[in-house]
Amino acid sequence: MRLKEGFVLRRVAESYVAVAAGEASHEFQGMVKLNETAKVIWEGLERGETEEKIVDRLVKESGAEREIVAYDVREMIDEMDEAGLLTD
Repeated sequence: MRLKEGFVLRRVAESYVAVAAGEASHEFQGMVKLNETAKVIWEGLERGETEEKIVDRLVKESGAEREIVAYDVREMIDEMDEAGLLTD
């Protein structure tokens, strides 16, 4: 799974936001506010990384339990998919 083309990620104050630009803005209006973990997931999907690789990165960075991280990553990916932000 990858992010659809046309979304940009920006830092605004202490948060990150993603917005649709160009053609993508015809299908998606609004913005997505991301915390640090969601930003890592977003960037991983932008690079075409697998869910497993994203989980590995977050476990390494946070030291959290793998099952918890895997669950959170799956939840975020599902939410992004439901919002129409992802493509195969």
